[in-house]
Amino acid sequence: MKPVTLKEIAERLNISTSTVSRALHDHPRISISTKRAVRILAQELNFQPNPLAMNLRMQRTKTIGVIVPKISYPFYASAITGIESVAFQEGYNIVICQSNESYEREVANIKSLLLSRVDGIVVSLAGETEQYSHFQKVLDRGVPLVFFNRICPDLSVSQAVIDNFLAATQAVSSLIQHGCRRIGLLAGPAKIEISNERLRGYQKALAQHQVPFDLNLVAHCDYSEASGYAQATHLLQLPSPPDGIFAVSDRLAIAAMRALKDHNKRIPEDIAVVGFNNDPVAMVVTPQLSTIDQNAEQMGETAAKLLFDQLRSPDAKTRKITLKTRLLERKSVKK
Repeated sequence: MKPVTLKEIAERLNISTSTVSRALHDHPRISISTKRAVRILAQELNFQPNPLAMNLRMQRTKTIGVIVPKISYPFYASAITGIESVAFQEGYNIVICQSNESYEREVANIKSLLLSRVDGIVVSLAGETEQYSHFQKVLDRGVPLVFFNRICPDLSVSQAVIDNFLAATQAVSSLIQHGCRRIGLLAGPAKIEISNERLRGYQKALAQHQVPFDLNLVAHCDYSEASGYAQATHLLQLPSPPDGIFAVSDRLAIAAMRALKDHNKRIPEDIAVVGFNNDPVAMVVTPQLSTIDQNAEQMGETAAKLLFDQLRSPDAKTRKITLKTRLLERKSVKK
């Protein structure tokens, strides 16, 4: 059966649709007898208000958009959980898009969300993104925008982040404290700012412990397991291979561990490994992976709260919230 409309109720009672709407909303100008007649008939016909139409009349869709590089990454799956939790509490739904690390797809995601008239957008940048005009269009439309994890440095918008520099410094210092002196870095794409921050943290830790920096030990990856495996293999084939590896994601770290095992290297006796993210798989690989925990769900919650602050008060000041991280030392570094 088709849903009953205001027009059908109006025709049966020989009144206007606007009168029906006002009666259902208890408008003071509508007589008590008309209100009673409308409500009785609406109940008999099992009338259900259309929330989309109501929200559009109020110039709201009660929906926010979320764009992440890949939903399959455990970090982003957890972040989405945090975003959805806050949105649900606020009476909102979320529309999830993935850029698949593609700039063009990210632009298409933004266009689609704007056409859908979402009330706000939460984004973590794609790996290929170097231009930000599509985000400026969001701001020009007056749509609230918040970045998390991977941010846009050229736009003044609210952000939920961690101190990637400090976290990387702690991770590499852990390797040094466990006896490593030639530490390979599986870095992310040079286009991504958080990858560069983790590179600078790597360099800072080496300098703090008087360990020479060797550019040959730095290998950039595209976050895929295949890239991590290939670059870890490259490091192993150097004339002086590393005795430790710091990977800027657990996905890369686990790919590196697979490469080490395939080359008959013991972990951590021959080469220690530290990752980043604290993905669930870090606890089930052998040996368990030492990693940086950045609490992805909390970051998602924080980003969503920043967005709703703007939805409640369009003049709210932009804010940057830096969440704490912690180093989880496990068997992949303990020699």
